[in-house]
Amino acid sequence: MNRLTTDKRCQIVAALVEGNSIRATCRITGAAKNTVTKLLADLGWACELYQIEVFKNLPCKRVQCDEIWSFCYAKDKNVPEHKKDVFGYGDVWTWVALDADTKLVPCWRVGLRDEETAIAFIQDLADRLANRVQLATDGFSVYLEAVDDVFEGEIDYAMLRKIYGTTAKYANQASGKYNPARQVATRRRVICGAPDSAHISTSYVERQNLTMRMGMRRFTRLTNGFSKKVENHACAVALHFTHYNFCRIHRTLKTTPAVAAGVADHVWGIGKIVGLLESEPANRQGAKQSA
Repeated sequence: MNRLTTDKRCQIVAALVEGNSIRATCRITGAAKNTVTKLLADLGWACELYQIEVFKNLPCKRVQCDEIWSFCYAKDKNVPEHKKDVFGYGDVWTWVALDADTKLVPCWRVGLRDEETAIAFIQDLADRLANRVQLATDGFSVYLEAVDDVFEGEIDYAMLRKIYGTTAKYANQASGKYNPARQVATRRRVICGAPDSAHISTSYVERQNLTMRMGMRRFTRLTNGFSKKVENHACAVALHFTHYNFCRIHRTLKTTPAVAAGVADHVWGIGKIVGLLESEPANRQGAKQSA
């Protein structure tokens, strides 16, 4: 059986993490589509497992959370009747937590935009923290019960609600499908504890949404690069965050988020990510369940 060389694997991964689609990666590297897809799946689960293992007792102080929309197989309106209400067909949301100081993404969860997923996501976050933190989210109501159930009041938590509408400045602009409403005000709401009002913000994690859309072709709007299988979608997300946390030097930090957070002692290269495939075999099913 043919086996990819390490250099070829690095070439494929480098193309994927820079926002190229599967087919574009095939054209760039000369690898077959099934080869690229299999490497993405295998490496994605390895990345998921590695970060589950190393992101423990994190010294985070200020965490921001948000969720970002994407879809698999087809958009909701085009999903066949026999596939409706089946996870992996239609809307898929990725919940992301980000440390405001080190820009580390300690956890994420691919799922629905519902209370069950919110609780699982917040529980995953809590399990990785070493101390009490200040948490900031948007005004999505499911966070209220999730944070209360998981932290039981042992947290400084506030919501930032954004008010959208039309202002006189933009009144003459033509409205359209891709012309979103303008933010006209914000409301800060302290839920529990004593959060510092100066840091009640979701700006950093919302900026991370752009990083995701630029770094993963599956998240780019108005293209046909979306995931056909939710399992491959989850693998692409895991690979993206491994590269973001360990390899990509943050401009304001002058190093990677993992180094800034004390999780790694040096900046990784792509070869280090590929090397995760050579690690001891692990229970991939556990990674799949956590995605």
